[in-house]
Amino acid sequence: MLNRIFAITKKEIKQILRDKRMLFVLFFFPVFLLIIFGYAVNFDVQNIRLAIMDNDRTSTSRDLINSISSSSYFEIIEYYEDDKRGKELLDKGIAKGVMIIPNGLEKDIYSGRENIKIQILLDGVDGNSAAIIENYSIAAIYAFNNKLNEKASQKIGFKIAPPIDLKSRFWFNPLLQTTIYLIPGLIALILIVTAVVTVSLSLVREKELGTIEQINVSSLTIFELLIGKLTPYVIISFANAALILIAGYILFGVVVHGSYFLLFLSTLLFLFASTTIGIFISVVSDSQQVAFSIATFVSLLPATLLSGFIFPIESMPEIIQWGTNITPAKYFIIALRSIIIKGTGLQAFWEQWVYMFLFAIVFLLLAMIKNQQQLKNL
Repeated sequence: MLNRIFAITKKEIKQILRDKRMLFVLFFFPVFLLIIFGYAVNFDVQNIRLAIMDNDRTSTSRDLINSISSSSYFEIIEYYEDDKRGKELLDKGIAKGVMIIPNGLEKDIYSGRENIKIQILLDGVDGNSAAIIENYSIAAIYAFNNKLNEKASQKIGFKIAPPIDLKSRFWFNPLLQTTIYLIPGLIALILIVTAVVTVSLSLVREKELGTIEQINVSSLTIFELLIGKLTPYVIISFANAALILIAGYILFGVVVHGSYFLLFLSTLLFLFASTTIGIFISVVSDSQQVAFSIATFVSLLPATLLSGFIFPIESMPEIIQWGTNITPAKYFIIALRSIIIKGTGLQAFWEQWVYMFLFAIVFLLLAMIKNQQQLKNL
C-alpha cells in the first residue's frame, strides 16, 4: 500500500513541477496576501484629525490643547471660531472630531466648580473608530486633570491622592497592536484557501484529461488514491506556512512564544482537514472551473467571516455562532493564537485538535463514499 501511495504522490509532484506558473502562485501568493492584509487590515487608530474651537482663550485652555496635541494619537488640523465651520469639517470628513472648549473654563476650574463640561463631536460613521477616539479623548482629559491636581497639591502643600488607583497591565500583546492579533488568522486564511483550491483541482484534472479511468481500473484503492493526492499539497502548504511565519517575523515582528512542535502538529491537523475539503470538492466537481469556484467560496468566505479572524465570534448571534463550526479555520486560529501570541501549552487548546481531526475524518469519508458511488454508476 505504501508503495502505491508513494507512486501516486510522486506522479502528483511531477505534475506540479511541470506547471511553473502554478508553482509561482503557490509560493508567491501566500506571502503577497500576508503583506497586503498585514498592512491594510489594521484597526489601530492613529493621527486622529481634530479641530478645536477655543472659546476660553486662556492659559488653562492652551494647556489643555497642548496636552491633547502632545499625544501621538491626535493631530490638530484647525482652530475655528464658527459652529458652522465645525459642522462643515465633520460633513466633509476633513476632521474625525471637533472639540468645543467653553467660555469661562479657567474661571470655573479655579473657583472650585465641579463637572465642567467640554464637548467633543465625533464622526460616528465608523462606530469602532469613533469609540476608540472617544476613549483616547477621555484619557487625554484624564491626564490633564492629573496635572491640575498636581498644581493644586503644590499650592496647598500636600499631595491629594485618589482613594483608588487602577493600574492596567496588558498580557501577551502589551502595545495592543492589531497586526499581532491578525497574523495568526492570516496564516489560517492563506493556508485554507491555497490548500482547498489546489487540492480541489487535482482529481478534476484527472477527469478532464481522461486519466481517471486508468486509475479506476488499476489496483489502487480509493483511500490510497486520496492519500497519495493529499501528500504533495500538505508538503507545499507546510512550506507556505514556514514562509508566512518568516515573513511575519521580518515584516511585523511576530514571534512564536510557544512550542514549535505543537505549532507543527496543529498545522498538520489543519492542513489535513483543509485538504480533505479540497478532495471532497474535486470528487463532486466535473470541471476545474466548477471546482475552483466552489473551493474559493467554501474556503475564503467562512475563513474570513466566521472563523474569528476579524470579527469576534462571541459578539455574533447564537445561531451564527453555531454556523462558525463549518470551517476548520476557527479551530486552527484558536490554537495559533494560543501558541504564537500566548505561548500556552496543549492544555489550553487540545479540544481544537479533536475538532480538526473529526472534521478531516468526516470529509475524507464523504469523499470516499461519493467516489465509490460514482464508480458504481459508470
